Amino acid sequence: MFGRGTVWSVLRRGKEACGGFHKLRGTPFSYSSSSTPFKFLSPPVSTHCFHAFRSQLIPKGHHVHVPQMRNFSKMVSAEQKEEGLKLLVSGGSRAQKLVGIWLFGSAAWVFSMVVLGGLTRLTRSGLSMTDWKFTGTLPPFSDEEWLQEFDKYKQSPEFKRVNRGTKIEEFKFIYWMEYAHRMWGRALGVMFALPYSYFLHKGYITLRLGLRLSALFALGAGQGLIGWWMVKSGLEEPPSEYSQPRVSPYRLAAHLTSAFAIYCGLFWTALSVVMPEPPAESLTWVRGAAKVRRLALPISILVGLTAVSGAFVAGNDAGHAFNTFPKMGDTWIPGDIFEMKPLIRNFFENTATVQL
Repeated sequence: MFGRGTVWSVLRRGKEACGGFHKLRGTPFSYSSSSTPFKFLSPPVSTHCFHAFRSQLIPKGHHVHVPQMRNFSKMVSAEQKEEGLKLLVSGGSRAQKLVGIWLFGSAAWVFSMVVLGGLTRLTRSGLSMTDWKFTGTLPPFSDEEWLQEFDKYKQSPEFKRVNRGTKIEEFKFIYWMEYAHRMWGRALGVMFALPYSYFLHKGYITLRLGLRLSALFALGAGQGLIGWWMVKSGLEEPPSEYSQPRVSPYRLAAHLTSAFAIYCGLFWTALSVVMPEPPAESLTWVRGAAKVRRLALPISILVGLTAVSGAFVAGNDAGHAFNTFPKMGDTWIPGDIFEMKPLIRNFFENTATVQL
């Protein structure tokens, strides 16, 4: 392409600037993913060599802007960093921030739902509303409406066997507790659905994030059905005349587990939005994640099992039977922990076994 004289002149003029091409054999090479023609030259001399070649190959009077090698590396590293991340939100950092705030707020709302549900159970308010509508209903306002609701409650097994002496003012308190719990859940559904629709319209939600959020929304809608399924078990007549009406411990555990699943799913998704997952090729991230996972996974399993077992303790009213610690009554381990048949029932229905 070029004559011998041109090439020889280029080599001779660039020899001093490059520090001698014959010395490059022992010089550490630097590699850059940028498309520069001198990406394999050593760092200290690459720029000087480039200017030496440019002075011969570009005619005088022509000016070509060439960014510095350092700026090239910064641009490439920033581009690779953004492309390698597994982003769940499109639309830039502002969209990422808005979606993250919304998801963290939804997770906090679910957490408050769990707390309110616990208070509802502690005040024994869960069976005060004897009917359920998916869309909800207005609370009673007039005295006549309150008397109608109170008459419905009087037909329930809980009133007949436990709260026979309940006055209407006491009934109003437990009714408002259960009503607040149900309406708080419906408000959560609205608070989740409206921003979700807006972000979809703006194009912020990617397909991967949309599928995950749709699954969480469906699980949240099903949570209302699970809650009524649980309450309905407490409105049925107990099998024995000496038994107190209470909700099924299996349904109570399902209701609590579903709430935990929704909370964890929302919180995990929010973290994934604001802190996108690095590429799998990042060895540092892979090693760090493996260490955290080895520690977090068994702890998460233990916490989950403890929470679910607590639902069975509450569902069987086992805390009333053995309320001493560290002993269970007068013994360390009661002798009737395996008295039920088949054996598996003891781990879910035996008041002694569920507390071990």
